[in-house]
Amino acid sequence: MQKINYKQNQTERLDKFLADKLPTKSRSAWQKLIKQRLVLVNNKEVAPHYILKNGDVITLQDPPPPSTEEKEWQIPIVAQTNDFLVVNKPAGLVVHPAGGVKEKTLIEIITQKFPEIKTVGESENRPGLVHRLDKDVSGLLVIAKNNQMFFHLKKQFQDRQVKKTYLGLVHGKITPLAGTINLKIDRNKKGKIVARPNNQQGKDALTEYEVIQYFNNYTYLKINIKTGRTHQIRVHLKAMGHPLLGDKLYGNKKLKSKEKIGRLFLHAHQLGFFDLNNNWQEFVSDLPTDLSNFLKSIK
Repeated sequence: MQKINYKQNQTERLDKFLADKLPTKSRSAWQKLIKQRLVLVNNKEVAPHYILKNGDVITLQDPPPPSTEEKEWQIPIVAQTNDFLVVNKPAGLVVHPAGGVKEKTLIEIITQKFPEIKTVGESENRPGLVHRLDKDVSGLLVIAKNNQMFFHLKKQFQDRQVKKTYLGLVHGKITPLAGTINLKIDRNKKGKIVARPNNQQGKDALTEYEVIQYFNNYTYLKINIKTGRTHQIRVHLKAMGHPLLGDKLYGNKKLKSKEKIGRLFLHAHQLGFFDLNNNWQEFVSDLPTDLSNFLKSIK
């Protein structure tokens, strides 16, 4: 917040005075801020054409932090060819429009830079996409830049040839040190995704895990998924009695203050697939700073 005392005998328009005194912003920019009620005169809302008088006090208020919808997302491109992009998705960003999502999505941002992707694939809402990551999951995602690559990737996902490795932190001490979770996934009567024994109805789902390190109240895991069901990792680990840290949907409802990391502790760490020349391509994304800092805090 900044206050300016207007000490001049002549009168002057508010927007013109601010543009002259603080030229880092244009007159039109100041007009916009005044209309947004971020500029007050004598603690009152005024119009841009308000005429300043000697003794007036101008208050410049700090703008509110940007909302998710307004945030300028930075999406690192890990690899770029004529056929595909591999990007490092930040947590908090929705991958594609669905279910009334109004906020800006990853694919909308990508297609602004690569408009040719808009016509790739089988859905105008998911151009170039053959897989996705949940909003609060970070890490590697591949996007096809042409239809030949799209269907080439799609078949690899269907044939379970794609390598997808995640890093996650779960509550409690999971045993054994390595294992396979083979439980079907379905929706219950309330529409919530649940894991079920294989003799019950549902879609096949296979998750492999390996313990990287035990902590006092947590286990740090490397996770490989052989199928790509919605919320598969989250539901399977919940079924094991070890939900992921930060999982508001399937995890612990009551968290200690130090456990509130503001996101899901799950990161898409490795991604491997065959390109159009059938050469194996593999990429790695290190654990983001917010998650690595949390691990340091619990050691």
